Amino acid sequence: MSIYVGNLSYEVTEADLSTAFAEYGTVKRVQLPTDRETGRMRGFGFVEMDSEAEEAAAIEALDGAEWMGRDLKVNKAKPRENRGGGGRNNFSRGGY
Repeated sequence: MSIYVGNLSYEVTEADLSTAFAEYGTVKRVQLPTDRETGRMRGFGFVEMDSEAEEAAAIEALDGAEWMGRDLKVNKAKPRENRGGGGRNNFSRGGY
């Protein structure tokens, strides 16, 4: 499972996030999604830790905490929803 971290500063790096979460256990992976068009960070990320207990401790400690000038939103990440293809060609041709 992984942890969702929202309301991040656009200046944060994977190393910054890893260091912050390392206080609560072993960080296995950090992801900071970027906008496809601009390449700019999207203001949220995901952290995977070594155990559920470490994740729970990090969530408890960091949810609502002020970090890098922002109040963090930290919780269990929800499974990604299938949005049905997205893209420009995903529409009904109604009558054509």
